[in-house]
Amino acid sequence: MDSARKIYIGLLICFAAVTSLQAQDLHFSQYFNTPMLVNPANTGFNPDYDYRVGGNYRNQWASVGNPYKTMSAWGDAKIFADRFENGWMGVGLSLMKDVAGSGNLSATTAVGSIAYHQMIGYNSLLSGGFSLGYVNKRVDVSKLTFDNQWNGRFFDVSIPPNEAFANSSVSYLDLQIGLNYAYFASDNLYFNAGVSIMHVNKPRESFFDPSVSDASVKRRITGFANASLKIEDLWIINPNLYVSKMGTAWETVIGFNANRNLSGDGTSQMIFGLYYRNADAIIPMIGYEVNDLKIILNYDATISTLSNLNGTRGAYELSVVKSGVFSNSLGRSVRCPTVKFGY
Repeated sequence: MDSARKIYIGLLICFAAVTSLQAQDLHFSQYFNTPMLVNPANTGFNPDYDYRVGGNYRNQWASVGNPYKTMSAWGDAKIFADRFENGWMGVGLSLMKDVAGSGNLSATTAVGSIAYHQMIGYNSLLSGGFSLGYVNKRVDVSKLTFDNQWNGRFFDVSIPPNEAFANSSVSYLDLQIGLNYAYFASDNLYFNAGVSIMHVNKPRESFFDPSVSDASVKRRITGFANASLKIEDLWIINPNLYVSKMGTAWETVIGFNANRNLSGDGTSQMIFGLYYRNADAIIPMIGYEVNDLKIILNYDATISTLSNLNGTRGAYELSVVKSGVFSNSLGRSVRCPTVKFGY
């Protein structure tokens, strides 16, 4: 591979990474399995259960350079369901980390979230929540090369980069707010939609001196809508739509999951899914659920211009989610006619 092509590939990867970070922050194709990352009003919104815990792992762009790895672990719980009339609160904690590039650019985030959920009549639920996160980003500047280190044939690391880095680590607090609405039409039909705003406080994020760059993180607005339709106690179809805007960058994901009842009582289910991220990837999914433990694997097949370099090999992602009920069952005092296979 000649030098010009190497430079082109490196620039293209960097551009794709920056675009992804601006549009999506820490993100997963299985956004519905990172509920508090999408919207803090999802905290404790799991009507049939008292708690859930989950983990996610994503590996991206491994075929064209240093892979972009994103990991998260999270949990939330329903509380005070015996204190409010037809309502409850939810509390949650999310830990996230991603690492990318030859400079090991990394972001580590710890987020605490809280939400309140109130039944409106028998069929509707309104939820509001907020989260506060602590974010630390760091980079190993010694492993990076810059345009003024190009000597005409290769990058010469002995040439001073003359970049105005003030530090290699930056930390800040990040505020997110959100609202959700759920409509439980019947035991066979359910609808849910929500909107959230991330980076409400527009924190400063720059490795450079403020006199050079005093950039703040742009607000990110995210909306989603999903539904569940049960068909003859054999299938549950879950169509989903996710839209996010950050600055001038947009991300749109649309698709569906389908749960196939294998055991008759719903304790064992096969999961199939297919999603499309606009101008970026086709995303097939497959999973299995047993005794309220759900495991889903997806693969992002690139359809953007990056596919010319990675042969459509974009990313793979794994999620594991476990839901459960506390022994005292306080969280089950509020009943919602959710769509599920009969137990």
